[in-house]
Amino acid sequence: MTAYGTITHHGTGKGTASLLLGILSLLAGWTLIAPLVGLILGISSRGSEPFARGRAGWGIFLNILAMIGWVIAFVLLAAAGVTVTLGNVDLGALVGG
Repeated sequence: MTAYGTITHHGTGKGTASLLLGILSLLAGWTLIAPLVGLILGISSRGSEPFARGRAGWGIFLNILAMIGWVIAFVLLAAAGVTVTLGNVDLGALVGG
């Protein structure tokens, strides 16, 4: 009789999902929520899925990069909005001239 060892499942779903969310967030311009979910999945995968450490690491990196991109875009848009708003103000009326 041949004895076979038990089959163990090495789950890599969270690491893979993190990587895919990171790639799609950068390429498709997904909002801040998708990179946040990808970041959470990547961090949880690094501790629980040893076979997905590489994918999780890249997923964390890409999701952080996407989040930083959105923050920079928001700051630039806010700065441009303030500039446009200040450009429409009549400074002569403000100083009494």
